[in-house]
Amino acid sequence: MASGGKRRRIGVAVVVSAAVVLVGGAAAAFAWSTRAPEVPAPRAGAAAIERPLTPAQQLVADADDPLACAVSFVGDGAPQDPMLQRQDALYTALPIPAQDGRVFAGWYETEADAAGFAVAARINGADPVVCVDQQIELFAGWTTPEANAAADVQVPILMYHQFTSNPEGETGWLRGNYAYIGDFEAQMAHIATTGFYLPTWDELSAFIDGRLSLPARSVIITDDDADQSWFDLAVPVIDAQGLLSTSFMITADRQDPAPSMYVLRRSHTHDMHQAGDNGKGRMVNWTADEIAADLNASADVLGVREVIAYPFGHYNDTSKQGVAQAGFEMARTIEPGYVEIGTDKLALPVVRIDYGMGVDSLIKRIG
Repeated sequence: MASGGKRRRIGVAVVVSAAVVLVGGAAAAFAWSTRAPEVPAPRAGAAAIERPLTPAQQLVADADDPLACAVSFVGDGAPQDPMLQRQDALYTALPIPAQDGRVFAGWYETEADAAGFAVAARINGADPVVCVDQQIELFAGWTTPEANAAADVQVPILMYHQFTSNPEGETGWLRGNYAYIGDFEAQMAHIATTGFYLPTWDELSAFIDGRLSLPARSVIITDDDADQSWFDLAVPVIDAQGLLSTSFMITADRQDPAPSMYVLRRSHTHDMHQAGDNGKGRMVNWTADEIAADLNASADVLGVREVIAYPFGHYNDTSKQGVAQAGFEMARTIEPGYVEIGTDKLALPVVRIDYGMGVDSLIKRIG
C-alpha cells in the first residue's frame, strides 16, 4: 500500500508540475505577444534625414560666398524666384513688376510698410544690402493710376560740374560752374537728413511711363565731366552721407573706376565733348551712325547703356536717333525743369547748381 500510495503521489505531483509548466508557458507566451515591438536603435554614423533647401537657401549655398544675400520678394506680382545680391554693395537691378490697372509703388522692409508706402522703409538701388543669415524678404507696394497721377510728383535732377574749396570761388569764364564745397556739404546734408528718396535711373524711366510711383520728395544727384575736383572734394561728401549719385564721364578723357559704391558712372559720350565745324557740339554735327558709334565706345568702357548727358546740352532729332540707335533709353539736357509722368526720355530737364547757391537756394528748388 505504501508503495502504491507513493506512486500515486508522484503521479499527482508530475501532473500538477506539468500543469504549472503549461500554464506558466502560456502566460509567458501571452505576455510576449502583448509586449510593444522594440524599435531598433539607429546605427552609429547613420545619416540624418535630409530636407530639401528652400530656393533662397539653395541660392546662397550655390554662391558659396559669406557676403551673398538671397533676396525673396513677397506680394502681388512679386517674382517667384529669389535674387542674389552682395552685402558689400548697393542693391542692383531690383525688379519693377507690372500689373494691368495698377502702379508699382516700390519694395519695402515689411508688409505694413508696403501698405503704408513708408518712404523711410522703401528699398531701392540707393540702399546698401543688409541681410540676416544671408537672406531678406522685400514686400511689394501697389497704388492706382489715378492716385499716381493725382500725386503730381516732379523729380529734380541736380546738375553739378566742378568744385572749389575757395569760399570766394574761382575766376574766369567757368566761375559759375564751380560749386563751393561748403555749400555742397550743406546741400547734401539737407538731402540726407530730411527724408528725400533717391531714385535709380530704371525707376525714373518706369516713373515717366506711369508704371512706378515715386515719393513726392525725390531727387537725383548728378555731376558732369568727372572733373578731378569731383573726385577730390565732392565724392568724400557723397560717400560720408551715403547718397546715390551719377558721374557723367567723358571716356576719351578718363576711365577711372567708380570712386565709391554710391557713385554710378554714366556716359557723357566718348569723344563728342568738343565743338564741331560750326562751333556747336559734335552731338549736333555728326550723323546718327557716328553718334551711335561714339556712344557704343563709351558704353564699352562703362559697361552700361542707360542714360547719357548731352555735351554742352546740345541735341536735336538726329542726336536722339543716335542715342536710341546705341541702345540708350534716356538722355539728359541742360534745360531747366523737372521730370514728370510723360517727360521725353531723350530730353530730360535739370536743376542747375551754380557757384553761390547755398542750401537755401537748393531748398527753394527742391523743397
